Amino acid sequence: MGKTRKRVALEMVADLEKTYRRKKEANKELTELVAATGTSLLGLHGIGPSGAARLLVEIGDITRFPTKGHFASWTGTAPVDASSGDNVRQRLSRGGNRHINQVLHIMATVQLRTRTTEGRAYYDRKVAAGKTPNAAMRCLKRRLSDIVYRTMLNDIITTAGTGPGGHRGASLSSSAAGSQPHTDTSDQSLPGPVTHHHKAPLKTPA
Repeated sequence: MGKTRKRVALEMVADLEKTYRRKKEANKELTELVAATGTSLLGLHGIGPSGAARLLVEIGDITRFPTKGHFASWTGTAPVDASSGDNVRQRLSRGGNRHINQVLHIMATVQLRTRTTEGRAYYDRKVAAGKTPNAAMRCLKRRLSDIVYRTMLNDIITTAGTGPGGHRGASLSSSAAGSQPHTDTSDQSLPGPVTHHHKAPLKTPA
């Protein structure tokens, strides 16, 4: 029995090592594919290759969202009014794209682990102002949604310059303003994007 247990244990270790190597190779390939798109998402604290890939594929053309408020509604990070009588309160939206909401939740969790991030500082200010930890987390996820929106818009501006007519860059810049965690933009839930939905495929680098 002792020899059998040892053999099985060695086989399991070998399988785990193979799985680890495959995962490492897959992560390297995914990182190269994401980097080839020219995105700046990998520069955001808490966004890894898989999160960036998910954002690029699910969101597609970021300009289909007129404002960061529309984008937040789509990501499920804009609060929904749940007031009753004189009791005024808001709750998390249970709608939106749950895959992207999960990416933002991971991003928020990673930022909270590091005291020096702007996200952590923003969260701490909300708690100090009387917000519950859950409410502060909701606010942080909304701000991170704004940052992702701004980053993807800026990538378009960087890639395309001013665009047709020389006005596109200016309009995108104004739409993305005030998206850092320390700013106070409206949390109001807004209608979603226009109906068409284009997903941007990840292209294998030449």
